[in-house]
Amino acid sequence: MPEQPHGSWRDHYRSILADPQEAVRHVQSGQRIFMETNCAEPLSLIEAMMARRGKLEQVEIVQGFYRDKVCPYAQPGMEAHFRITAFHVGPAVMPALRAGFCDYIPVHLSEIPRLCEPSGPLPIDVALVQLSPPDDEGYCSFGIAVNFTKPIVENARCIVAEINDCMPYVFGDTTIHVSRLAAAVEVSRPLVELPPANINDEAKAIAEQIAPLIPHGATLQIGIGSVPDAVLALLRDHHDLGIHSGQIGDTVVEMIQAGVITNARKSFDKGVTVSCMAMGTNDGVYRFIHRNTAVAFHPVAYTHDPCIVGRIDNFITLASAVEIDLTGQVNAEMVRGEQISGLGGSQDYLRASSRSSGGKAILAMTSTAGRGKFSRIVPSLPHGVSVSSPRGDVHYVVTEYGIVNLRGRTLGQRARALVEIAHPRFRDELRGAIMEMKLGC
Repeated sequence: MPEQPHGSWRDHYRSILADPQEAVRHVQSGQRIFMETNCAEPLSLIEAMMARRGKLEQVEIVQGFYRDKVCPYAQPGMEAHFRITAFHVGPAVMPALRAGFCDYIPVHLSEIPRLCEPSGPLPIDVALVQLSPPDDEGYCSFGIAVNFTKPIVENARCIVAEINDCMPYVFGDTTIHVSRLAAAVEVSRPLVELPPANINDEAKAIAEQIAPLIPHGATLQIGIGSVPDAVLALLRDHHDLGIHSGQIGDTVVEMIQAGVITNARKSFDKGVTVSCMAMGTNDGVYRFIHRNTAVAFHPVAYTHDPCIVGRIDNFITLASAVEIDLTGQVNAEMVRGEQISGLGGSQDYLRASSRSSGGKAILAMTSTAGRGKFSRIVPSLPHGVSVSSPRGDVHYVVTEYGIVNLRGRTLGQRARALVEIAHPRFRDELRGAIMEMKLGC
């Protein structure tokens, strides 16, 4: 953006300040709007839009994973006003998904911004976004959710921003100038939080299998949840670990403060923790990343592109799954035919690990689901279930019963190896399936 005369951005900023009800008048019936999500939901704008819903019909809301417990516009009775197009689904939008006014786009995280370019299939009329207050030059930071939000918002025809003094100002490629905004609403409210996960015995057992695979100086993409937190807890004696990740949370901050994560041996971005998103607590990761030069956030074109990430030596990614079949095909999105998640960035990182010198792609899951009723290792994926990761991209698979490396193994070798890390109650059944399917015969 061209440099503006001193003070002119402040004049523009004052001119666009509005209350939430006035700001959301930019949203009109029949438009396609982008809604920021992933703990950065602009709650004041959402509340104002809901109050105005009687004047809105067939507004398409394009979004990622809605982290707040309840998504107001996804509730029964909203279908006349809104329809949701989601890159990732979860509990908050399940009511709309089941009622038929939410649909899902299967897309890798690295490719989402292209969909919303002006020439793409989902050009955005209005973006509703949450930003930090402007700096001395008039630039606001996207804070905890840079990911695909920044490139999508930059391409939107109209931008309405909630300016929250609780949103951290984060360094990296994270800013947008106030001159791009059509309306700004100043608020002061805590961000949506994602508390640390509870670590159960199964998570600990899985982590004990994974930790020996991680050498000193490795760069991790480890995510958030009980297994990642359990793994990090076992790495406290490691030296010079690095982070290049889709998201960071409170546990990563604890490891940075403990001196375990230094990023000193990364192939590039040395000394800097790199992510595109933070999800945690206001007193934890959100406070830590505010104006912290040791942390850099970037859009997904940098954090998730396998061609970029694959240049990091010893890049180790930890992914999860709903189930895996005996040939190594992975379903990470569906349960009993219902979409419960999305592709996200897992496939981007699996490919990056394959490209990395010394890289490892690790798929972690409990051996059973439904309180032990169902095996997560199955003969074949059920009819209609999506393949989130093809079998050629799956390397290490871990359950609480062990770890196997499928890379370079035949179908028969894969099947026999996976049986050995299945729950003992299901192993005979799986061995019978190997014979019936003639795997390796």
